[in-house]
Amino acid sequence: MERWQNRVAVVTGASSGIGAACVKYLANNGMVVVGLARRKERIDALKDQVEPSARDRVHAIKCDLQDEQQIIAAFKEIESKYGPVAVLVNNAGIVRGTNLVDENNSLDIRAVINTNVLGVADCTREAFRSMKVSGDGHVFIINSIAGHSVPRIPNTSLNIYPPSKHAVTAMTEIYRQEFFNLNTKVKVTSISPGAVDTEIISEEMKVNIENAPFLKGEDVADALLYCLQTPPHVQIHELTIKPVGEMF
Repeated sequence: MERWQNRVAVVTGASSGIGAACVKYLANNGMVVVGLARRKERIDALKDQVEPSARDRVHAIKCDLQDEQQIIAAFKEIESKYGPVAVLVNNAGIVRGTNLVDENNSLDIRAVINTNVLGVADCTREAFRSMKVSGDGHVFIINSIAGHSVPRIPNTSLNIYPPSKHAVTAMTEIYRQEFFNLNTKVKVTSISPGAVDTEIISEEMKVNIENAPFLKGEDVADALLYCLQTPPHVQIHELTIKPVGEMF
């Protein structure tokens, strides 16, 4: 992690689950970490969960990733207060349990697309402004196994969540090509976990996959650190992580 010491990492959806774990792991390993989320107070509380020497490296900005103007303002604030962005963790994601064919579900569908797809596009565009100046950086997309095949969960529809994750799978390759074409050494990595025990999985869904194994947010954060520590000439494009015995 030597090359990333005291450089700025931005983590979206940082108030819980995978995002909160990434904030703690990155701060404990020497990075200045800015968490973005609607529940800013939860990110502030993470300062008490990191090593004492890392507490001053954890910062929080309230930001709704469904609002492009809030994203633009947040990244301007980050660059002004903390410096250029070196690492971006596109973690924020939501799922809605309604059916695609249900009436009056348009708000659910748009919320998922705006967060899971457009939020990634907006945040990556804003972070890349810093990265293209320095010539290096690392963009992470916390994807899902649902971004590669559609899991079948009994009595459950994942609505437009799998299509949104298939979109970021394609975006990962587009970013790889663009970063190269623009003569940078910026890396992009998609991390696709199986089931993770976070708030995104509703209690109803847990009942439908009763006794299924789950990953922890820390498992994904640990994998992210591994990818971040690869040499400059090595890029892990896709990393899939599943709990042992997963049914999907």
